[in-house]
Amino acid sequence: MKQPEWLHPKAVAIPKENKDLEQGRYGPIWPKTPACYGFTVIANVIPGRADAIRAYGNAIEKGVASNPEMLSPLKLHYLRWVLFDNDTRFMYQGIFDTDFDKYTEDAIAIFQSAGLNTVFENLVDFPLDWKTNAPAFIKFVRDHQCGSFLEYGEYPFVSAVEIKKALMLKDAFSNMLDQMQ
Repeated sequence: MKQPEWLHPKAVAIPKENKDLEQGRYGPIWPKTPACYGFTVIANVIPGRADAIRAYGNAIEKGVASNPEMLSPLKLHYLRWVLFDNDTRFMYQGIFDTDFDKYTEDAIAIFQSAGLNTVFENLVDFPLDWKTNAPAFIKFVRDHQCGSFLEYGEYPFVSAVEIKKALMLKDAFSNMLDQMQ
C-alpha cells in the first residue's frame, strides 16, 4: 500500500532562474512547494511610519479576535511581519494554500469589503489606488518579492483546512475515548 505524501518530510531547492513557469493573470505562477504557496516582501518603510505599522498589527489582532474568519478567504497557514534595520524596512511573509493571483485578489476583496486599508500603505512606492488598481498592487508585491531558494515541509503539501480537519478528528476521538472511561 502506498504511503501518503504528507507522511515524509520534504525539502525542495528552488533554482534562482526558472523561465519555464506557468503564466497566470499577473505573471508567473510559482509552483506549490512542500510548504504550500507563499511569498516574502521586503520594502522600505516611509520614514516615521513604523509605529503605524505596529498599530496596524494590533488592529489585525483585534479584528481576528472579534471575527476569527476575517482572513479565512486567504487560506493562510502563517503570516509574519517584521520591522528591521532600525524600523526602516518591513518584511511581510505569508504561507497559504492558493496561488499568488488568487491570494492577492482575495486580499484586495477582503480589505475593500471590510473598509480597511493595508499595512503596505506605509511602504515607500506603494500605489495608493491599490483598491481599484489590482495590477499596481500586484506589481508592487512582485517588485519587492524576495524568492526563497529552499522550502521545507514537515507535512508536505497539506492544506490548512486538512490540518484543521485532522485536529478536529483527533479531538473527537479524544472526547469519545474520555466518554468510554
